[in-house]
Amino acid sequence: MLLDFLSELEHRCSVFLQAQGHADSAHDLNHISRVVKVARQLAIEEGADLAVVVPAAWLHDCVSLPKNHPERHLASTLAGDRAINFLASIHYPSEYYGAIHHAIRAHSFSANISPQTLEAKIVQDADRLDALGAIGIARCMQVSGALNRPLYSLNDPFCEIREPDDTFYSIDHFYNKLFHIADSLNTPSARLEGKRRERVMRIFLDDLALEV
Repeated sequence: MLLDFLSELEHRCSVFLQAQGHADSAHDLNHISRVVKVARQLAIEEGADLAVVVPAAWLHDCVSLPKNHPERHLASTLAGDRAINFLASIHYPSEYYGAIHHAIRAHSFSANISPQTLEAKIVQDADRLDALGAIGIARCMQVSGALNRPLYSLNDPFCEIREPDDTFYSIDHFYNKLFHIADSLNTPSARLEGKRRERVMRIFLDDLALEV
């Protein structure tokens, strides 16, 4: 019964999101689909409520602002508001609204809101895992390319001497942010996967160092 219910919800979420647009190619429907997949798996492993996790994961970026937008920190709150309006329009059970709204608000780095429920922790973990691993490398390059940032500093590509500055160089984002994600994840299942993905990224930098 729950699976049929969620299947219909996911179809409606997909149709809704296709009409919303996205801030950049790293936050498109493919990103959302990956976050949903990982969030669902984490929810099963950690014993969370799928009726909260699945819609929150689908709708976490239904309002998406560019990385350099001055109101970026408000995007997740705006997304939570829009998500609840959408869920109300399709008559999703209202007893889940508060938990879904909180999970969406808390997923964002820039919002700096601490997740208070297991479901919110899982949605945050799933979104952050998508910044790691092979897909994380690809997404970093997508965003940096859109912002016209060079790949690395010619004089010190891997921040061996200087402080990383990811407002100037793409690779600096690994040192400034991405390599800190795995240790910050909330759930044991996510931390395990985060460390695997981090190793993929470190191997990439080792290989890159042989070529530059």
